[in-house]
Amino acid sequence: MTAMAPAKSKKKTSDNTIAQNRRARFDYQILDTFEAGVALAGWEVKSLRAGKVQLTDSFVQMHRGEAYLYGANITPLDTISTHYVSEPTRTRKLLLHKKELAKISAAIAQKGQTCVCTVLYWKGHLVKAKVGLAAGKKQHDKRDTEKERDWQRQKARVVRDNVKQ
Repeated sequence: MTAMAPAKSKKKTSDNTIAQNRRARFDYQILDTFEAGVALAGWEVKSLRAGKVQLTDSFVQMHRGEAYLYGANITPLDTISTHYVSEPTRTRKLLLHKKELAKISAAIAQKGQTCVCTVLYWKGHLVKAKVGLAAGKKQHDKRDTEKERDWQRQKARVVRDNVKQ
């Protein structure tokens, strides 16, 4: 009787992140986050798989009780047929529950809060967006963020150099 080896699980080692909006983390303080589905066309999904997307200037707005993603640039692939007109920065609908939509709508109505898309990622075969309610940072808050980042980098260098010796 021979013992069989346990079955190896097939876990994805690669990251499922498509694109990040790092500028949003620098410019805003993220207060709350939501996971939203994104309504996309077929050519947009192919472009996302190729990594041709930018979220730098994107934001979320409410219109007639629904959330829409503005300013996300999905560059079409060269293989899209020439007779199809693709708009890279078109408005895309975000799919959220009614309670989440109401919460976002109420927060946006308050002065000083906005809604931004921070990350696009794969969840299985679906494209999801992490949407964050955000408050704008002041200039001195941004400087503090940079100082903290530099300090963490410097600490990591010191620890790395001490480990080598």
